[in-house]
Amino acid sequence: MNRPKIRSTTIVAIRLKGKAAIAGDGQITYGEIILKHGGKKIRRMSGGKVLAGFAGAAADALTLFDKFDGYLEAHPDDLRRAAVELAKEWRTDKYLRNLEAVLAVVDKKTLLMISGTGEIIEPDDGILAIGSGAPEALGAARALVKHTKLSPREIAEEALLIASSICIYTNDQISIEEL
Repeated sequence: MNRPKIRSTTIVAIRLKGKAAIAGDGQITYGEIILKHGGKKIRRMSGGKVLAGFAGAAADALTLFDKFDGYLEAHPDDLRRAAVELAKEWRTDKYLRNLEAVLAVVDKKTLLMISGTGEIIEPDDGILAIGSGAPEALGAARALVKHTKLSPREIAEEALLIASSICIYTNDQISIEEL
């Protein structure tokens, strides 16, 4: 039996000029049905020094957030090292490797995407988008960075608003955290 996929959010993370912001929409769908408009998919970690967001299955992502928080405690002030440790465990652990989520994490110095296939990607331009509306949000954020003087928070919010007007799995009920 083919079950519909739960599609979660679109996340945009921006690191620009020593500042960082992460924003996520709130839409959660099950197949073609919108289940929730105001889901919160971003959080502060490591005493507020790291922002994290997820796209994918909520329970899977919350499990990964807990694991990642432990690695941040073990490697304070080293976001890359914590990400590498999480990716190694995620890829090799029999239970964790089946989790379906992608994480975006950012502090004032580093912006990373972490996946269960062992990928840790640091974008060249300090702009990252994951989730259902990622292509639309990424394009909008890149254009805004290039052609405006908006803050990272404003860019993340505007990029999600643009994505929400194009992607049926993205809405305009946005949560934002910034450093």
